[in-house]
Amino acid sequence: MSELIHAFEAWLLDYGVWGLILVSFADSSFFPIPPDVLLIPLAIANPEGALLYALYTTVASVIGALFGWLIGKKLGRPILVRLFSEERIQKVEEYFTKYGPMALLIAGLTPIPYKIFTIFAGVSGVKIRVLVIWSIIGRGIRFFLEAAIILTLGAKAKPFIEENFTFLTLAAGGVLIVIYLVYLFIKKKKQTP
Repeated sequence: MSELIHAFEAWLLDYGVWGLILVSFADSSFFPIPPDVLLIPLAIANPEGALLYALYTTVASVIGALFGWLIGKKLGRPILVRLFSEERIQKVEEYFTKYGPMALLIAGLTPIPYKIFTIFAGVSGVKIRVLVIWSIIGRGIRFFLEAAIILTLGAKAKPFIEENFTFLTLAAGGVLIVIYLVYLFIKKKKQTP
């Protein structure tokens, strides 16, 4: 199975930006291959285009998230059960219970399959505006951070990303969550007489 996936990745890489856009869209809604496997080699091969590739990846991923949301909205929980293990579904439910829609931010930054969160967002009735905002932030941070690392490290970026990326994105997400919580606290404090 692994050889088949690698062959498919190589085939998509032959399509360059269009393959990247297709995978980015599909990853957020139904596809098992994350866009990073195309974004990283494309950006390393053409560092001047790294930020543009990150933009394409983010936009296509957010549009794919909308499609994932629609799948969840129209097909409901049965589609989750067909696509994912009960253990994964329960984990996503825990994230949504604990963090609300900010779970989309967390998922957008991590290697957890984003599609399960977008489909669950549709099942649980998350507003489209909320889905789009948190998807832009989470996916944008992830893909632009990869582009920035590639611009900084060049060809050495791939092993660095493979070894450290989850930590970096989670740290960035943690900082954002703290900033957001401080904002909510200050806002609440101002509203209290």
